[in-house]
Amino acid sequence: MDTTHGTLDEALQRLHASGPEFQGFLANHGPMAVEAMVRNGQARTVHRWLDSYENKLEDAPRARARITDDNWREALGDPGRVADWTAYFTQLIGERPWREVLAAWWPRLLPGIAGAATHTVIRLGHAVRGILDEEGERGEEEGPRVAELAQALGYWAARHLALPLPVHPVGQATPAEALAAIPRVARQRVSALEGYEQLPGTPGWLSATEALHVPADPEAAREGLTALVRAATLNYADYGHGNAVMLVHAATAPNAVLRTLPALPRELWASSFAAAWAATSAVTAVFAAGMPRRPAPNASSVTPEEVFERAVAHGDEHAIKFADTALDVASSGDGETRTRALSAALHAVQLIEGDG
Repeated sequence: MDTTHGTLDEALQRLHASGPEFQGFLANHGPMAVEAMVRNGQARTVHRWLDSYENKLEDAPRARARITDDNWREALGDPGRVADWTAYFTQLIGERPWREVLAAWWPRLLPGIAGAATHTVIRLGHAVRGILDEEGERGEEEGPRVAELAQALGYWAARHLALPLPVHPVGQATPAEALAAIPRVARQRVSALEGYEQLPGTPGWLSATEALHVPADPEAAREGLTALVRAATLNYADYGHGNAVMLVHAATAPNAVLRTLPALPRELWASSFAAAWAATSAVTAVFAAGMPRRPAPNASSVTPEEVFERAVAHGDEHAIKFADTALDVASSGDGETRTRALSAALHAVQLIEGDG
């Protein structure tokens, strides 16, 4: 008899035969979506969902040349070296505890959080959560979930991309206040990279981004990051129609960082909050609508489980990932926050075009 644990492991094994991208640049969301589905009680739908999703994926790319402790810098940010990076991290995690590898590489990768429209850190966040759940179940440090961590780290290293200008938050604004002040780029409906390139010339973007307060205390930084995920999730309800698919990453990227914090040294938490905020600010500036439009659906009479079931029934991987984050927000807030977060998730289901 299959178990929830076994379903995720089986799904990851299926997916590891595929590359991290397809059609040149589209991210393989399979590992992220199936982890979210298992986590939220939809394990029975995983393999059926994968049967459809796998049709669009491509085989894993071939390795080119070996990456080592001495030459890794020259390969950082080279998407053509993703197989080399995956092999490198697979070797590292085979030799050292995965937390040790993550702690060593997190500060190196964090400045490139914008790469692949933040899909890299999102995949990593799902991988870490899956391992932490597994540790609670069996205490193992090997198998498909740890292999997925190597895949996620390799993808991030290969797609490592810094924003076109450095961001140093030094203000006193709360995440909600700072997010509300983010201006939009002039040319929208563009790729993430084309949007990022507009940020230096967008009046007020840097000052608004640097207005955020990032506390040095680790617990306060974690609370700030939690508030950022909440603000970005609720913000989607008003501005998701700008780009329904891409704006979900303004919430799911910082939530991936938040999920990773328990596996990281506490001294890295404040810098993680700052980097997550820079990514959220950039994604918001590029993909959020300039003005709010129709209200999100009323979720006062639906349960979190029903909301997630609707996202899975919809089928789109972004709707699933965003609902997963919205459920996190709903579970940690008051009644109003819960309703608004679930409403935002239902709004995403409406706005994002389904596969069928």
